[in-house]
Amino acid sequence: MIDVIEYSKYEKNNLLKILEERNNTKSNNIEDKVRNIIETVKDYGDRALINFTKQFDNIMLEDLRVTEDEIEEAYNSVDKEFIDILKESKENIKAYHEKQKKLDYIYTKENGVYMGQRIIPIESVGVYVPGGKAAYPSSVLMNVIPAKIAGVKKIVMVTPPSLNGEVNKNILAAAKISGVDEVFKVGGAQAIAALAYGTETIEAVCTIVGPGNAYVAEAKRQVYGKVGIDMIAGPSEVLIIADEAANEKFIAADLMAQAEHDEMASSILITTSMNLAKKVNNEVKVKVEDLDRKEIVKKSLQSYGKIIVCNNIDECIDISNKISPEHLEILLKNPMEYLEKIKNAGSIFLGEYTPEPMGDYFAGTNHVLPTCRSARFSSPLSLDTFTKKSSYLYYSKEALLNCGEKVVKFAKEEGLTAHGNSIKVRLEYEEN
Repeated sequence: MIDVIEYSKYEKNNLLKILEERNNTKSNNIEDKVRNIIETVKDYGDRALINFTKQFDNIMLEDLRVTEDEIEEAYNSVDKEFIDILKESKENIKAYHEKQKKLDYIYTKENGVYMGQRIIPIESVGVYVPGGKAAYPSSVLMNVIPAKIAGVKKIVMVTPPSLNGEVNKNILAAAKISGVDEVFKVGGAQAIAALAYGTETIEAVCTIVGPGNAYVAEAKRQVYGKVGIDMIAGPSEVLIIADEAANEKFIAADLMAQAEHDEMASSILITTSMNLAKKVNNEVKVKVEDLDRKEIVKKSLQSYGKIIVCNNIDECIDISNKISPEHLEILLKNPMEYLEKIKNAGSIFLGEYTPEPMGDYFAGTNHVLPTCRSARFSSPLSLDTFTKKSSYLYYSKEALLNCGEKVVKFAKEEGLTAHGNSIKVRLEYEEN
């Protein structure tokens, strides 16, 4: 089912290439297709959104907006136990992200100089919530709650309609619970274009967040600069580090859990035990047949699943750091002892009773994470995604007179005499 590779024969570069190519939008002409979609939405607005929804989702919509009555009706129709779970998850997410708040600061120097920094919330945010193969109310909570804590004034949600022309009721319930201001029935690259450039119905936002398929990811890439984005999210992935004492049933379940996202998902086990590797592989072969999405799981594991057997834990960690996984599970005794050695990972799950779905749904850490090795240089979605910074500076007359000639000299060395003159004119004014 899953390829088992010995560390000594491990072709790191080949594996890294395979994992990164999962996010290659140049294949299948996705890049060009998305560019055409964006230009069409810019030119034709709502009409383009309606036509694309008919073309891609097989639904002819009369109105893109989800009304307050529709949201309320959906909320009231959702299982009350699930509503309570959504609310508890919201509180956990809120508590975790409240700790990320940063404060403005100011400090003073001699001669009447002071400077500082302001933390300012983004004014408006568009949240993309995937539809298609599955509905994700968890994505609503994870994207909206940090934005609300950060102080974003307007939050707009877009999500594809189902075949009956409605939005999934669980998604709408999560939108109500988390505090979304507006909801629209539109998905795909066309939804990203609408959020970036605006239409007659959908007002343009400042930042777009939320995961989606390859078309959504490429659209976010192309509109970046017109608007801010959280990240370019590729197919999901998990990497598990385990030794011979780890439970093969737990590991197999966690690998399959990640693989059920879609055929492009990657599930990797790195272990010091060939015996464990074989037991996990056998467990997967048996238990995969019981899964509702077994065909997706099988294809994902066959294409992008790997079990790598190493000589020691340090080798395991070294490979993990090179792969830089979205989700990293450490199934070792005393997992906290290894935390400092982890340099590249989106979110880290410590111990055999902390499977990745705890972070997906309930615990409070964010599940919008860097993928396709981007954890080498980027971070999970957080309050920082929804804020910007402004610096400020004040110099008194005395302070400027004290150091002005130094600035004139600096500007002269760069050949920017007009810069120097803006200082010089003030110095000369005070001399006279």
